[in-house]
Amino acid sequence: MITREQIPTVLDRPVCDAEGNKIGDAKHVFLDNATGRPEWVSVETGMFGTSESFVPIKDATVVEGRLQVPYAKDKVKDAPNVDVDSGGHLSGDEEQRLYEHYGIAWDEAWHQANQPGETGWAHASATERTGGTGISGRAAGGDEAMTRSEERMRVGTEQQEVGRARLRKYVVTEEVQQTVPVRHEEVRIEREPITDANRDEALSGPEISEAEHEVTLYAERPVVETEVVPVERVRLGTEGHVEEETVRGQVRKERVEADTPDRDTRH
Repeated sequence: MITREQIPTVLDRPVCDAEGNKIGDAKHVFLDNATGRPEWVSVETGMFGTSESFVPIKDATVVEGRLQVPYAKDKVKDAPNVDVDSGGHLSGDEEQRLYEHYGIAWDEAWHQANQPGETGWAHASATERTGGTGISGRAAGGDEAMTRSEERMRVGTEQQEVGRARLRKYVVTEEVQQTVPVRHEEVRIEREPITDANRDEALSGPEISEAEHEVTLYAERPVVETEVVPVERVRLGTEGHVEEETVRGQVRKERVEADTPDRDTRH
């Protein structure tokens, strides 16, 4: 169980589930109006703390500087959304919905808080919020000080899809031209006179006869064939660019005025 003295040590610290998985950060601790004991802790979850879930703190423990609750991470994140009023109180209906979500018997808890000798729960089970080291509004110790709060704008970024690029490969046919030398043979009549060197060969046949001699002619012609050759690798890549963008918003601030009896003015 977390005591009131331990509240400052758990605020803005990690909150983990029963398995040690981080759920979020503790932002506020809510006290039971009847007993003054810590009853609930609000856990800031989601990107940049965009949502706040309530979880019972009765059976929570502080382990190595973090608050550990006996509930699963998904159980806490799925807790009902509740609206805390301007005085920092949960309504009875809202607290009952939270008890039902965490499987805590509402009737038994209500009767325990309303046994003789106890003050009961204000408005059927309201709880009072504490932030930082003090308690909003009038504290249990009789402190008459008033806490002034204000909103702070916290700006972050989130990634969203703005478009897609596709790399597509297709086939085209192009006309190409290339000059290549080709060789061919032509007939040429060669005559040589009779000499002592070729006389015997020339007179080896009949003196007068008919004869025929054939020569095969050859010519080259262009032959075209294609082959597939890898020439390059192409891929899509991304690169980041940073731009400055101005964000505007509205924040609320509390102002404190005092009506003094000696002068009819406000300060």
